[in-house]
Amino acid sequence: MLPARVRWHLGSYSMLSSSTLRQYAAGNKTYKIHYLMRINTWNVTMNMALRQLHYVATIAETGSIAAAARKCRISQSSILLALDLAEIEMGARLFERRPSRGVQATPAGERFLASARRLLAAEAEFERTMERHSQDAPAVLRIGCFEPFGALFMPELLRRFIEKGGVEVQLFEGEQPQLLKWLETNAVDAIVTYDIGAGLPEDAAVVARVPAHALLHVDTSLAKQPAVSLTDLARLPFVLLDLPQTSAYLLTLFDIAGQRPKVAFRTRSYDSVRSAVACGFGFSILNMRPVGKCSPDSDQITRRPLIEDLPAPQLVIADRYGSAKPPFLRRFTNVAQMLFKEIGLPLAGRLGTQ
Repeated sequence: MLPARVRWHLGSYSMLSSSTLRQYAAGNKTYKIHYLMRINTWNVTMNMALRQLHYVATIAETGSIAAAARKCRISQSSILLALDLAEIEMGARLFERRPSRGVQATPAGERFLASARRLLAAEAEFERTMERHSQDAPAVLRIGCFEPFGALFMPELLRRFIEKGGVEVQLFEGEQPQLLKWLETNAVDAIVTYDIGAGLPEDAAVVARVPAHALLHVDTSLAKQPAVSLTDLARLPFVLLDLPQTSAYLLTLFDIAGQRPKVAFRTRSYDSVRSAVACGFGFSILNMRPVGKCSPDSDQITRRPLIEDLPAPQLVIADRYGSAKPPFLRRFTNVAQMLFKEIGLPLAGRLGTQ
């Protein structure tokens, strides 16, 4: 937590030095905020616990008092107490209560939340700074990943990284925009995703190249070939993994063949893609495949490499530490690179025939 009596100017604010923060943290454990928030032309002095600020921010995130209480695992009365305190200090209503539709932030609430989120992000950064030089994994490891990875390889990777256990793993699975938001707000220590789309830190570590491949029903004629072409596949019905950025990337691959297939089945679930192919809806194009003991394929489907030499997305690990990455994150990256090298997906490589 941030130390007590930290004076903060949230309009044009600057952080105290790490050494000053450590001195505060060593000498005071009450963890109350005393900061100056400038909103438009008036100043408000606030006395709230960081925990209470988090409660108010969670109301906005979840859209209701009840949902915020469930997420924070506390009573609704505690959430309401934090909100009442914030509104008293601000002298303005922060949320409009809409029956059966949750809450919506007022203009004053939006200004309050913008400042509160900056302070909560600074709190998380302070905590990470204190743990930065630890050789061991933190007591709670928070990793975000592209949603399909959660079942395909993340448990195998995390098991190898943790080794002896004793660490609580919190795996956040989401689409690319959500992952970037979690990274920006310090909800996770790092994210594991593809280098597709904008917004990733420039220093994201490359784990492996992951070429596209075809997923086929075992009884199709193309499944009997060692490799298949996009031209042949384009004549068949397509089972599309319909996630943001992913679907556009997959369909664009067929522009090379000069013909896009007819989409017969759309789903946002990797497992549903496999099931649809196994049930005969058509073929699919994917990049990642199950690793180790994680979520093995049905015996009704098979995977084949593509004949075309296509640009391959890279699997990357991104964080916000910059050049001051803690040892545990460097080790996490090394473990990931070794895992994918073992299965035939090094920093430069192609998917082998299965």
